[in-house]
Order: sequence, then C-alpha cells, then structure tokens
Amino acid sequence: MSSEDQTAGKQPVPNRSDRQQGDGAPAPLRAAATAAERPCALPLVPGGGVTTPRGFKAAGVHAGFRKDPGRLDLALVVADEPCACAAVFTQNVFCSAPVVVSREHLDGQGCGTARAVVVNSGNANAATGERGLEAARESARLAADAVGCPASEVLVASTGVIGQHLPLGPFASGLPAAVQALSAVGGADAARAIMTTDTRPKECAVTFSGDGIGYEGCVFSVGGMTKGSGMIMPNMATMIAVLATDAPVLPRDLHAVLKRAVDASFNKITVDSDTSTNDSCFMMASGQAVPPGSEPFAPGTPAFERFEAALAAVCESLARQMAADGEGATRLVTVHVTGAATDADADKAARAVANSPLVKTAICGHDANWGRIAAALGKSGARFRQEDAAIDIMGLPVCRGGLTVEFDEDEALRRFERPEVVIDVDLGVGDARTTVWTCDFTHEYITINGDYRS
Repeated sequence: MSSEDQTAGKQPVPNRSDRQQGDGAPAPLRAAATAAERPCALPLVPGGGVTTPRGFKAAGVHAGFRKDPGRLDLALVVADEPCACAAVFTQNVFCSAPVVVSREHLDGQGCGTARAVVVNSGNANAATGERGLEAARESARLAADAVGCPASEVLVASTGVIGQHLPLGPFASGLPAAVQALSAVGGADAARAIMTTDTRPKECAVTFSGDGIGYEGCVFSVGGMTKGSGMIMPNMATMIAVLATDAPVLPRDLHAVLKRAVDASFNKITVDSDTSTNDSCFMMASGQAVPPGSEPFAPGTPAFERFEAALAAVCESLARQMAADGEGATRLVTVHVTGAATDADADKAARAVANSPLVKTAICGHDANWGRIAAALGKSGARFRQEDAAIDIMGLPVCRGGLTVEFDEDEALRRFERPEVVIDVDLGVGDARTTVWTCDFTHEYITINGDYRS
C-alpha cells in the first residue's frame, strides 16, 4: 500500500413534497451550482504545470531511490529568488519525518519564505524515528548546498514504502544533477519523478488577466503538479503536491487561500478511505508577473478573488485527475449531494457513498444498483428522511421519495461506458451541498496493493 497516497442525536427534519412533478413524473434533481461543480472558465495552458508561472524552474532525475535506472525518482522545484510559501500537511499521527521537518522550516505556522521543494519517490521516510528526522534534515541541507540557499528555505517530501530508512547517497549524487537539469520546462519531468503507483503524471495550469483589477497589462499564472493513486483520502491537502503562482501574494494570505482551495478539492477526494502519513501540499508565489515594487494582492479585492478562482480551478483539476487515476480504476466517479441540512451532513453523505465498496464495485460492474447508494446514505449519519431522498445515476432518475423509479437498464449500461460516472443525491432537508470525487474498485486494486512491496 502506498504511504504517500493517503487518513448527535437525531433531529426531526421537514417534509419535502417536491419529489414529484404535477404529472407524476420524477422531478429532476436540483442542479449543482457551486463553483467547484462548474467547468473551469479560465484559459488552460496546454502542457502547463508547476513551472508555467514565471520565476520557477524544475527538474526530475533518476537518483537511485528506485532500482530501475529508467525511472525518475527525484524532483526539484526551485524559485529564482526566495519567495512567499505556504503549506498544509497530513493530520495522520504517524506523520513522516519530511512532514515534521517542512513544518519546522515554516516555523510551525504553515507559511513563510522558501526557495526550493525537493521530493523523492520510492521511500516514505515514515515511522523511522530520529534517524529518519536526521535524514530529512540532511536531505534539505544537501539540496540547499546544491541550490545555493539556506537549508531553512528548502521544503522536503518523500513518498513510498513506510518503515524503511531513507538513504542519503541518492540525494548526494542526484541533487547536483537535478540542479544542472533545472529549466522552465522541467515541470513535466518533476511530475513524473514523484509518481508511485500512478499510471500518469498529473499537471495543470491556468492564466488570468490583471486588466480591470488594478494590474493592467499583466497576465498571471497558477500551475501545479501532484501525485496520488492509492491510500487516498486526504485529511489536510493532498498526497504530494507542489503549486506555484507568479502573482504577488503575502505568505499569510497565501496560506489562507491555499487552505480554502484544498478543502474544496483535495479534501474532497477518496480512493480507498485511507489517509497517508506523508500528505503535503506546498505553494510558492514569486510575484514575477508584476513590476518590482507592485502592491501584493490584498484579500477582499477583485485581484485576490480572481487569483483564488484560478487556484481553485487548478486544485480541482488535479484532484479529479488523482481520483480518476485511483489504483486499478476504470472510471472517475463524481458524487454530488444537495439538500442537506448542514455542510457537515452533506460531506458525511457524499463520503459514505464515495467510500462504499459495494457502490464502487457496482460501478465497476456497470450495475445501476441504487440500493447500495441508499444503504450508504442511510448509515452515513447525515440527517434526512428516507421518504424525502432522491437519487440519480448518470442523469437517470432511479429513486424518488425513497422508492424505486423505473428506468431503462440498457440505457444505463450505455451511460456506464462514459469515463465519468455521476451520482446525484438530494436529501430533501436543506440547502447545503458538496461534491466528492472517487473511482470504481476493480480486481486490479487488490493486485496492486497485494504486491506493493514485491
């Protein structure tokens, strides 16, 4: 299992009688309207990633953490100058040594100044005690020497098998090679170097204009890369992610906006309900899209709002890519829950469906078995009444008022051929809603995790 890819009493509810239209036909579920559920309206950068924003270079090299010399296993992302940085980390008690050290380098506040992020794959450096902490600190020192900055400006992350000591030799040889390979187009290699059981790299970048928001003629970018395929249900941020922007943002503001973006994206995905020991999400802001001396984006201004929308779009894209690439997955599964009494209830209901092995295996088998969805909702702890619930699968009404709705099984089979399966649930209680992304469960998931250390 991949370490890096991971974590009321009942009250009466009002009756909802809007499940049936006047002619007796099933009423359509209320359309999801949150920004996270709408397609990105910002320009996507073809082939964009963490080095799309100005002021950043990256590289991915084979350092020797993995036996296969053709597999990249060390990623380095470097800012041209020390810049604002923010991060969020796993809440797993068994957190890894790199998480501890990176928190230290950000003074325990989750934000500060940084110059570089170094990530190795193939070894998690988790559950390794004082020896692991020293290895993480030494890897930061080696990176600092190679880049030419203080060790406190280097953030570190590791991903791989838990409980094995991290060798330092690959850092000693690999980091100078990575520095030599640094380039503004090196983000693609870096994205490959952080992969474990991922089948493909995960990158995204968008741009937005400064016109009309006080930065006339400026074009800003937000980009990033992430990895994660199994042991995924983040309880902080994501598995391993590095994000960047060339917008001018102060560290404390960067941390606040990163946390909001993470909560609406990476914290809304699940592959197997497990939270990693190594989850880390870093973001750096170079400010190089504006002339020197320009004012930083201030919260509450149109510029900051536009930046936040861009960051949310990048994080959602990366989160969906991870869910779609879940270990052994054949389908991305999107679970929309509306009509919940509270945000917490919406989240409980959506996660119960997304984490249900019975739901996920039914999707693998192309079986529109809505009873499994209903059962997951019923055990979730979310407050609702059975007779108010409605369920759609891929746009097909299958349940209204807690009862079955006849549907065309052949049409359902045709819709299961789509790369994304969408489940819509209306609990019929209130106005709270959420979206969670997951994937189906296949035989391949067991094969991958049964053989992970082989």
